[in-house]
Amino acid sequence: MQQWDVIIIGAGAAGLFSAIEAAKRGRKTLVLDNGKRIGRKILMSGGGRCNFTNIYASPANFLSQNPHFCKSALSRYTQWDFIALVQQYGIAYHEKTLGQLFCDDSAKDIVDMLQQECDKAGVSIALQQDIQNVSFADGVYTVTTPQLSRSCQSLVVASGGLSLPNLGATAYGFQLAEQFGLNVLPVRAALVPLTWQPADKAVFEEISGVSLPVTAEANDVVFPEDMLFTHRGLSGPAILQISSFWQPGDELIINLSPQQDLNEFLLEQQQKHPEQELKTILSRLLPKRLVEKLLELNVFQNQAIKALHAKSIQRLADSLTHYVFKPNGTEGYRTAEVTLGGVDTNELSSKTMEAKKQPGLYFVGEVVDVTGWLGGYNFQWAWASGWVAGQYC
Repeated sequence: MQQWDVIIIGAGAAGLFSAIEAAKRGRKTLVLDNGKRIGRKILMSGGGRCNFTNIYASPANFLSQNPHFCKSALSRYTQWDFIALVQQYGIAYHEKTLGQLFCDDSAKDIVDMLQQECDKAGVSIALQQDIQNVSFADGVYTVTTPQLSRSCQSLVVASGGLSLPNLGATAYGFQLAEQFGLNVLPVRAALVPLTWQPADKAVFEEISGVSLPVTAEANDVVFPEDMLFTHRGLSGPAILQISSFWQPGDELIINLSPQQDLNEFLLEQQQKHPEQELKTILSRLLPKRLVEKLLELNVFQNQAIKALHAKSIQRLADSLTHYVFKPNGTEGYRTAEVTLGGVDTNELSSKTMEAKKQPGLYFVGEVVDVTGWLGGYNFQWAWASGWVAGQYC
């Protein structure tokens, strides 16, 4: 039986950060992971460049059944704290859009930084570990793998959610919470592409690859960003964002011209180019292949714009700024960036991330019911929640 002060399950962002902070306090710390390398999700995030935080990160950018829960951790370890660490290691980075920070070179820079921090603090890491059992007796946790049993006073669960199963994601963290009597809220894929109904697929899959700026709306929440037509459905940042708020059966309202008052534009074109066809005029604002599809769907009749009355122009503008899709569903965990739901925050202390009714058991990162928007927010929650647990475990 190996004895440790702290064992952390999961060598992702939250787990490694918990380990670093615990070890800095002189705690004998071990990280266990089922994969062949640490930080697998970090390495593939942001197209391999890791969108490691967002300069605008605040509690307003997170979904949770208790929206106040994340405030404590996010205020105690901020995006500026993580940026300072990145700068300390001389990692070059840039802001892409909307406060999103990416490595100039590679996500590997962030993983290397975390490995060096682990080494400096004296963290031990054991990979390709298949945990068979976790038990608790007399204030001690016993974690059993086929190789050996290990005991610890503090057990930190940083096993992530169900998103991206090809990177080793499992439901283990949720099962462990339930084993110790903690409530786990229903989970679903989030930050995920939405799929077509069969009738829409037959029409729109032909314009796969077409992208344009839109606003996407569901359940009174609106996100402005790019939208991408794919063979399977709709994707792009605007769709990934709204997928966290969209529920099966809901309609999706898309404004295809958010940057231009469409009614005003069409009236102006009617004055300037009365003989021009609608198709030509709309192609000045929207991708030509999309305009051709809208014509095919009878969203408008192709005629000289002079033939339209003001009311007809208003109707056309309304139909394009409130274009309704009814998605069939989502692409699921296979392509989802995160998991919505998870360990109920009412079961945890927001100050320490420790389970209220199970001493020495901590939950951090994606396994908890705190889900960020697209754009570096989920990494910031991982750093912050991991840092907090590391101060106490």
